Amino acid sequence: MGRNAQGNGSIRRRKDGKWEGRYTLGRDPKTGKQVQKSVYGKTQQEVRKKLAQITADIDNGVFVEPSKITVGEWLDVFLKDYNRDVKEHTQKSYETCCRCHLKPMLGRVKLTSLTAPMIQSAYNAILEGETSNKALSPKTLKNCHGVLHKALKIALKVGYIRSNPADAVALPYVQKPCINPLNDEDIARFLKAIKWHKYEDLFKVTLFTGMRQGEALGLTWDCVDFKKHTISIEKQLIREKKKGGKYKFAPLKNDKCRVEQLPDTIFDIFVKLHELPTSQNEMNLVFVKEDGKHLSHCTVSKNFKEIVKELGLSEQRFHDLRHTFAVLSLQNGDSIKTLQENLGHATAAFTMQVYAHVSDRMKKESADKMQAYIDSIENDKQG
Repeated sequence: MGRNAQGNGSIRRRKDGKWEGRYTLGRDPKTGKQVQKSVYGKTQQEVRKKLAQITADIDNGVFVEPSKITVGEWLDVFLKDYNRDVKEHTQKSYETCCRCHLKPMLGRVKLTSLTAPMIQSAYNAILEGETSNKALSPKTLKNCHGVLHKALKIALKVGYIRSNPADAVALPYVQKPCINPLNDEDIARFLKAIKWHKYEDLFKVTLFTGMRQGEALGLTWDCVDFKKHTISIEKQLIREKKKGGKYKFAPLKNDKCRVEQLPDTIFDIFVKLHELPTSQNEMNLVFVKEDGKHLSHCTVSKNFKEIVKELGLSEQRFHDLRHTFAVLSLQNGDSIKTLQENLGHATAAFTMQVYAHVSDRMKKESADKMQAYIDSIENDKQG
C-alpha cells in the first residue's frame, strides 16, 4: 500500500472477507513514519462511508483518534455536529442530559472501553440519587438513555466503536402518566366556575378543541377560517430554555399540522374575540392579555389550578382539558382515526394506547348494549 497524504484513505478486502479502510493521521515525530489507522466493515460501501467521514474530520481539524477519545468528548462532538436537524427545544434537553447526567458518570471513560455493565451501573446510580444531582425518574432516565444510544449509534456508524454497548442495558419500567379527564358533572361545575374569568375563553376553547397549551397560546388569527368555521393548528408558543428566555413560535410537537372543525359555540368565541381591540397585536395572537401581550404558560396554569382546587379537583392539570376532550369525543362516537387527527397524534395506534382505558360511562353503555342483545336472544327463544 503506497503512502498517503494526511487524511487520505485507501480500501482493500482482507482474506477473511471483511473490508478494511486505512487512513493517515500524519507522521510520528520520533520516527518520521506515517501513522496509519484502520476501520472495518462487512461491505466496501460501509467502509467507504466511514472513511469519508473520518477523512473529512481530519481535513476540517475536528478529528479525534478513536482510541483516545472519551465518552464526554464524543458527546460534545455528537451535540455539535450530529443534531443540527433537531428542534432547539430538543437540542437543549440533549445538552442538559449530557452535562448533568451522562458526562459526570461516564465522561472520562474511553469510548472504546465503554461497556454495557458500565452504563448499567451509571444508570442505577442516577436512579438511586447517588450522583451529585437528585435522583431521576425512570422516564427522564429513559430519555437520557435515548441520547446516549443515539450518540453511540453514530460512533458505531463512523467506525469509532465495533458495537453499541447501550443495546444491552436494562431500563426501568416507566409507569404511564395518570390521565384525569373531567366527568360530566365536573365539566358543568368547571364551566360555571370560569364564568367571567379572564381566561374563560381560553379554557373553553382548549376544553372543546383538545389543543395543547402551547398550541392554544400560539394560535394566530391567520389560522382562523371564518368562512369554514375551522382553525389550523400549525405552531406553538414556547419559552426559550435559558435564564431570561423569550417567548417565540416553534413547530408542533411532532410537526403534524392539522385543521379542526369548530362547534358553533366555540366558533362564536373567536368571532367575539376578533372584534376586540386586542385582536390587533404585535404577534397576531388570538389569546392575549389586556395589553395585547402574549400569555405565559405558568400564569395560565396557575389560574387553572386555583379554579380546580376550589372545586375539589386539585389533581387536575391544564393538560387534562385535552384528555377530557378526547374522552368526550370517544363517548360521542368519534372514531379513533378522527380523534387522532383532531389531537395531532402521529399514529392512531398511539391514540389507542393513550386512551385504551375507556370511561366508566362507556363501559356501562357497552354492558347495557350487550344486555339488550342477550335479552333479544332470550325473547326470540321464548317466542
